[in-house]
Amino acid sequence: MRKFYIVLLSLFFAGTCTINAQVDIEDDEDESETEVTVTNQEGKEEQIELPEAMTYELDSLLYLYNSKTYLRPDSSCDFPDINPQYTKEEIMARLKMLPTVIEMPYNDAVQKMIDRYSGHLRHSVSFMLGAQNFYMPIFEEALESYRLPLELKYLPVIESALNPRAVSRVGATGLWQFMISTAKHYGLKVNSLVDERRDPLKSSYAAAQYLSDLYKIFGDWNLVIAAYNCGPDKLNRAIHRSGGSRDYWQIYPYLPAETRGYVPAFIAANYIMNYYCDHNICPMLSTLPVKTDTVMLSRDVHFKQVAGVLGISVDQLRDLNPQYRRNVVNGNNSPMPIRLPVADISRFIDNEDSIYAYNADELLTKRDEVDVNDDDVPTVQRVRSYSSSSNKASRRSKKSGRGKDKSKKKKKKNSGSASVTVRSGDTLSEIARRQHTTVKKLKKLNGISGSTIRAGKKIKVK
Repeated sequence: MRKFYIVLLSLFFAGTCTINAQVDIEDDEDESETEVTVTNQEGKEEQIELPEAMTYELDSLLYLYNSKTYLRPDSSCDFPDINPQYTKEEIMARLKMLPTVIEMPYNDAVQKMIDRYSGHLRHSVSFMLGAQNFYMPIFEEALESYRLPLELKYLPVIESALNPRAVSRVGATGLWQFMISTAKHYGLKVNSLVDERRDPLKSSYAAAQYLSDLYKIFGDWNLVIAAYNCGPDKLNRAIHRSGGSRDYWQIYPYLPAETRGYVPAFIAANYIMNYYCDHNICPMLSTLPVKTDTVMLSRDVHFKQVAGVLGISVDQLRDLNPQYRRNVVNGNNSPMPIRLPVADISRFIDNEDSIYAYNADELLTKRDEVDVNDDDVPTVQRVRSYSSSSNKASRRSKKSGRGKDKSKKKKKKNSGSASVTVRSGDTLSEIARRQHTTVKKLKKLNGISGSTIRAGKKIKVK
């Protein structure tokens, strides 16, 4: 069992930013916009889509348990809404200084994305600078295990704004925004009860493996990042339309609109997460969350059972275990982990039987076995299967009216006899209804213990 601890480096951002208050930039962009206008090398303007996470509202992020519990605004931050303006040369120099393997070039598209982060999204950046302490150690460990460039840890910034519960308009889910097909290909479980795309640890290792596989295909990190967004097939088509170029910036016009904005957004995310101080963005202050560990369960357990016995908040359990969609750890299917504060691991083990028993009938309502009630109360008439010839005969008899007369005569004859012949499709309930008796009496008269009867056999009705 892999042990993992979420450790918050509360002093990571303890230093004071150098405040640059000399310029107050008013950004006229509408925060709800989904596109930005950029100017290409030929001087022509074009629209490129923003990654979806760059359109998220900050309020939705602040409702997350980690945000409410461990983050708070820095009330001592000076000039939090003043964004200094820098020259192209200054931005280029900073990008060049970033300690990265992946190239971080400058152009108008990159500048527009930096403006977006340092302007209308500056408060979201403040949130992500605080929230990254919950997740960056996981991302770095996963990327390092596959020997990938660590600057890829900022992909979830543009994918999900560091929200493990994020769901895109097309259904991509989690910090790394996996689609179901890709998630399952990389071993993540997705069913009605579990969605491991929301599990920060498992999804990070799956993402690292996926990025590693993409690099084996394309051999260029900008192409890998583009393929992560639009998929290898669409990227290959763009390469083909460009005449076979392997340079992202050359195949740029042939890419989907969102992918044209994706690599510039990735470069901008690396910039803003490193040079936030220069734009007067103060990280939200963080406090140290509790250390956690996992217990493997081989039975179904509802979060409310754990909360009721151990006194843990259901919200905290949800946050520590975001992969469980219905607040149920489905251990009956296969052994499944539940993550708890370290201090509660021993308490869980000592009180395991009490937890399983706590309000089990109310919280775990799926029945193992049920009895079908077919005594005394007629059931819904069963749908009978007929051959095509029988259906045709039935339709003809309805038209002529002869079928109705024959049915009445047959029913009259059967109702006066002591026994009847079981017809194809008959059930005890139907026979009981026709003979104005009960299933219980029919079983008793004929010594029937179950409910199965055979067509052509005679059974007593009186």
